[in-house]
Formats: sequence, C-alpha cells, structure tokens
Amino acid sequence: MLHPRGTTPRPRRTPDPARTPDPARTPRTRRAALSALGSLLLAAVALPAVAPAAHGAPAARKPGPAAAPLAVRGGDLSSLPKNEAFGASYRYEDGTAGDALAILRSAGMNYVRLKVWVDPADGYNDKDNVLAMARRAKAQGMKLLVDFHYSDAWADPGKQNKPAAWSSHGYEQLRRDVRDHTHDVLNALRAQGTTADMVQIGNEINGGMLWPEGSIDNWPQLAGLLKAGAEAAKSVSAGTRVVLHLAEGGDLEGTRWWFDRAVAHGVPFDVIGLSYYGYWHGTLADLRANLNASASRYGKPVLVAETAYAHTLRNDDALENIIARGDQLVPGYPATPEGQAAQLREVMAAVADVPDGRGLGVVYWEPAWTAVPGSGWDPADPGSGNAWENQALFGYDDRALPAVRLFGGAG
Repeated sequence: MLHPRGTTPRPRRTPDPARTPDPARTPRTRRAALSALGSLLLAAVALPAVAPAAHGAPAARKPGPAAAPLAVRGGDLSSLPKNEAFGASYRYEDGTAGDALAILRSAGMNYVRLKVWVDPADGYNDKDNVLAMARRAKAQGMKLLVDFHYSDAWADPGKQNKPAAWSSHGYEQLRRDVRDHTHDVLNALRAQGTTADMVQIGNEINGGMLWPEGSIDNWPQLAGLLKAGAEAAKSVSAGTRVVLHLAEGGDLEGTRWWFDRAVAHGVPFDVIGLSYYGYWHGTLADLRANLNASASRYGKPVLVAETAYAHTLRNDDALENIIARGDQLVPGYPATPEGQAAQLREVMAAVADVPDGRGLGVVYWEPAWTAVPGSGWDPADPGSGNAWENQALFGYDDRALPAVRLFGGAG
C-alpha cells in the first residue's frame, strides 16, 4: 500500500503493517466487497505469576488448565533473514546470546512458516531466501509451511495484487503462472531435501487472489487458480498438505460462506487455515465457535495460521505500532509479557479443544521481527519502519519472552 510522503501508514485490520482499518465493514459487506496448547509446560518451568498492568489496567486473566500438545506449534519467521542482515540479535530468557531459530526450537516450536513473493523489491522472501531458510529450519528438526502470496509484496483481504511479471496476464495465463510458480518453488525445496510439509495456496484470500481475475466475484476462476496451485503442490509431493487460509478467525458466517463455495466448486484442500487476532477478529468464544463448526462441517483439521499479541505499548522505532493504545487491547489481557502469554495460551487452548482431534495447531506471526533500522515493512522503501516489534516474542532487550514456553511439549 502506498502512503503519502511524510505520513505514517495507518494499520489495516489484519496484521501486515501495510493495512488500514475499516471498522465499518461487516462480514456480509466484506464478502460482497472483497467479498492448550497447548501449554503443556515442562514440569519445572511454569509461567511467571501474572502481575497487574501499569496505570490501572486490568491484570491478565489466568489461563485455564494445560491441554494436550498441539501437532503444529509454529512461527512465521519470514522476516528473520532480513532482520539478521541488518544487525538484529537474539537472546535466551537468561540473556545468553543465540540464534533466533534455535532459541524458538529449544522452547518447543516445531514448525516454520515462510511466505513467498514472486519478485520483491528488496530481494527478501523470494525463492532463494525461502530455500535458505528451509535449510535452516530442517536442520533444526522443524517442519515447513510455505505461504504463497502470488504477489511481489503483501497480499491480504484488502489487496491481492498481481506480481509485476504477471500484470498483463489474463485468467488462462494466470492459471499457468500459479501452477508453474508453485511447482518451481516446491520442487526446488524437494530437490535440496527440504520438502514442504504444508502449503498455503494464497494468503488471507477472503476476497480471492490475483485480482481482478481471481476475485470472489468470479468463483469459477478463483477455483481454477486455487486448483492450479493445489495440484502443483501435490504433483511435487503427495504428502504435502494444502491449506486454504482466510482472515477473520472469529467470523463463523464468513468462513462458512467462503468454504461452502470452495467445496461447491471442487477446490481440493486438506486444512482450514484462519488468522485470529483478538483485537480485530472477535472474541475467543467466536474463535472457538468457528473452529469447532468448521472442523465439523468440512471434516478437515483447523489451523490458526496467524496470531499474535502485544507485550508492551511502548515503541522501539520511529514508526507507530499497529497496536499502540490500551483501548485496542483485548479486555483482561494487558500489553505485558504475562498478558501476551495468557492470550496466546487461550488461543492454543481453543485449538486443542476442537472435537475429534481436528485442532491441528497455531502459528505465531513474526515472533522474531524486532525493530532494526533497514528491516521495515515496505520492501520498496529501505527507510520504512517496523509496526510490529511490540508483538514479537523477543523483548526490547532481545531476550525471549515468557510466551515462548507455550510451544513446549512432545513432538
């Protein structure tokens, strides 16, 4: 998203820093327009006691009892190579310096999610970078989720722009583009011994992808593009699971509307992926209702493919953060390390509680994207900042925060 020179980008309702909020949109108008762990902690390691937030804010709610470990306990580490290139450093909770990937793996993270852009301006998040990060992840014994954006920059419900190289292509050529690009990246991963375990065909595609040809205004064409990507993924590795990923994880009606059409048009998929940010996407009860209903209705496992929460409201660079005020927070979960951990634990518990073992897991979005000059949100602007650092899983002293312990468990 372009912004007037000298102004600060306003955040959208989804987590990419290029997004702009639109609170007037409802699930129905949004569809028309675009259309615990998880927390089985090691017995000797417990979360610190929940402390009251400063300035009279409520203390974090105490999380419920621990649930069975989730199969997928992941993090989107797409920005890690760029952060490292510009000098980011990372530390274990005790202050010992270390590699961010190793720190997260040692805490129990077992999946790495990596986005793929076609020809990004800064050279990051392209095929070569994904191959390099996949080698690092597999060397740590971690599994791999590849997130195809089919764009040169951020794709989300508010924008699904074609890559520049595909900008003049019509529907039939776009189908070939999707097939060839998907096959090329995944085949290269397989060739180097780092076969993708899961693949997203598009990112937060509530409104479709590769607009206008792949808009939800033309479901037969959207379905054709999705099939091209899914079939390419399976042709490389039949065991790779295909994920279809929407935002608005608390929107049961919108999720059903979208997936009913995907099923009616014969789009193949193995996993339902949903983004859930508690400050945008409804209550935890809304999330639970959607996860449970979707898993039951479609007979597929459900994955929270993106989630995050603030550990502070302080800023660590010149760009205003997406979550910067107390009134943006989820009631009962202050912007503290303890509040962040409590919110994440509840999201993990919601997934773990999905009936019939269909709660697949949770992926934390950009846990290592800390504020480093040069590693900003805009690939075309080296001077752009980071609007996300207060939601990372590393504090401003570079130390891992208590929430990383929630990824612990077998598997």
